[in-house]
Amino acid sequence: MRDGHLYFNDGYRTKRSEHADDGFRIIRAGDVADGSISLDGSDFVSAQFVSAIGEKVGAAGDIVLTTKGSVGRVGVMPATSERAVYSPQLCFFRVRDQAAIDAGFLRYWFQSEDFLRQAADRMNNTDMAAYINLADIRSLQISLPAISEQRAIAEVLGSLNDKIAANVKLTQSADRLRLIRYGALKKPDSRPLSSLARFVNGRAFTKGASGTGRVVVRIAELNSGIGGSTVFSDAEVAADHEANPGDLLFAWSGSLTLHRWYRDQAIVNQHIFKVAADQGYPLWLVAAAIDTQMEYFRGIAADKATTMGHIQRRHLDELVTIPSDETVRAEDEAMHALWDAALSAERENATLAATRDALLPQLMSGKLHVKEAEKVLEEAGV
Repeated sequence: MRDGHLYFNDGYRTKRSEHADDGFRIIRAGDVADGSISLDGSDFVSAQFVSAIGEKVGAAGDIVLTTKGSVGRVGVMPATSERAVYSPQLCFFRVRDQAAIDAGFLRYWFQSEDFLRQAADRMNNTDMAAYINLADIRSLQISLPAISEQRAIAEVLGSLNDKIAANVKLTQSADRLRLIRYGALKKPDSRPLSSLARFVNGRAFTKGASGTGRVVVRIAELNSGIGGSTVFSDAEVAADHEANPGDLLFAWSGSLTLHRWYRDQAIVNQHIFKVAADQGYPLWLVAAAIDTQMEYFRGIAADKATTMGHIQRRHLDELVTIPSDETVRAEDEAMHALWDAALSAERENATLAATRDALLPQLMSGKLHVKEAEKVLEEAGV
């Protein structure tokens, strides 16, 4: 990676004195995941340092690579009016000659076995975290097919990512509409939250796990998905400790989050409640009722300064307001439809991501031709 077709550099090393309440939003490694970049960070570099930042200002289409900690996560800088600057834990790549390198192809190359192998060979490890530096990146070797082939590969993989992105928006819209609709309902009745469903705590199923079989769902899997540290187990467990597609899981310790499980059947680990809606109330109502309490629960957890933040089971016994039985019956069909639409999109995305991840190494290595990959997409309905 040395010729003039491609410009790359690491991020800007910010001094604390350069921080401000607005200006250039700092993009950190945690903001880069699944091909996208989050622009929700709360740290800024003052605009008066724009000259010092130079070309490290984010530009639409930049390929951004995490280079410290979780090395190898990739994102693409979106077209936005937001002013942003990359942090030192990132390296950005800006194509100078689009007739030689396709940015989409480069993005997927960073997810290929070729890059991952080279990165592993060069990776430095410290007591804190693994990292690769600019010198390591300059020494990387990339084999570029003809530009037409690069673009075709990027288009195939990009079509899967586009469908995934559309499903994410559908899921977000359905869930947002469901909660808005629930919020607008009159709620004359009060019930203990614990009376609406059974809150079944997971167990320490990671101990002695076999490494094969079903996923053991920890808080890490709820927040970040299946990864290299995910534990698998062949253990036979009670149905109450199984997570099936559509089940509601409530992480009551640490991050305190509420999730609809959409992956294949898994095993629920400790610090997570499986919320079983078998007390006469529909799951959409239970989920919405818990959601109304989440800010309160997080406040309780935040007060536990000497331990990991969590709530206790007694907090589930506190009253929540809910709609009348008549209103629940009237709303049930529409609310179920919204819940099921979101779940269906999430399930489809799991399949699409698996297809993409299977095609990527085959396409990048040349073992699979684009025409063959296009046939796979056609069969998948993409």
